[in-house]
Amino acid sequence: MRRFFEWIKALFNRAMDKVEDPDIMLDQARRDMQAGLIANREKAVQAITQKNRLQQMLDDHRSKGTQLENQATMALKQNNRDLAAQFMREKINNDAIITQLQTSYEQAAGAVEQVKVAIKRQEEEVRKKSAEALAMKTQWKNAQIQNSISKALDGLTFENQFESFGVAAEKIRMAQSEAAARQEMQGESIQGKVMAMEDKAKDYEAEAELDRLEQRLGMKPAAPAIEQTQTVSVGAAPAPATDPAAAPAGPGTADPTVQSEAEKQLEELEKRLQGGS
Repeated sequence: MRRFFEWIKALFNRAMDKVEDPDIMLDQARRDMQAGLIANREKAVQAITQKNRLQQMLDDHRSKGTQLENQATMALKQNNRDLAAQFMREKINNDAIITQLQTSYEQAAGAVEQVKVAIKRQEEEVRKKSAEALAMKTQWKNAQIQNSISKALDGLTFENQFESFGVAAEKIRMAQSEAAARQEMQGESIQGKVMAMEDKAKDYEAEAELDRLEQRLGMKPAAPAIEQTQTVSVGAAPAPATDPAAAPAGPGTADPTVQSEAEKQLEELEKRLQGGS
């Protein structure tokens, strides 16, 4: 039940808000002014009608007075004085009525003129108020638009949007830094592997040089040479004799360039050993 009364109250308040709407109030005021002007015009028409009626009655009694006077004159010409006196008595009564009608007519004519002036003033006032009402309605519309714009501006939340952009930018920077770190680690890992491979190659080369040095010093027996076997085909021409000097170095034969370099290093080593002894 309480909710029902609250609903009724809300409807009443909404209706009152609509009634108190300046746009509706101005329209109603303009309609009231128009209705009042129409009513006053109708009253003015009635007053003018009464004035015109009095004018017509006054004209009729004036005509009748003239007619009675003419009849009295004709009776006197015919030596009928009694009839002439009777016409004159009627004329006197008619003149009294004319006097009353004349007074009423003058009053009615004055009232009608005042009503006309009032109607003109009211028409001017209605036109003026109608123009003011239109201007006020325009101002009301402008005020509503300004309020709507202000409310819309108040509802804007640029801070949250900018904060979201900042968070997104920070995440992007973190992702880029992480990707760069991973690439750096991967590059270091590959470079380390390459360096390790180079170190091993250098170790193998140093070990081979050390073996050759030990062989020259007689500290280590020479590696057995690999016997070369020749395959002789039946019915084929004998293989030409090969010059040992021109034959290519086998796996156990050192390269002459490397051997000469080794000899130079060996001589330098012997000189250092002799100098030290």
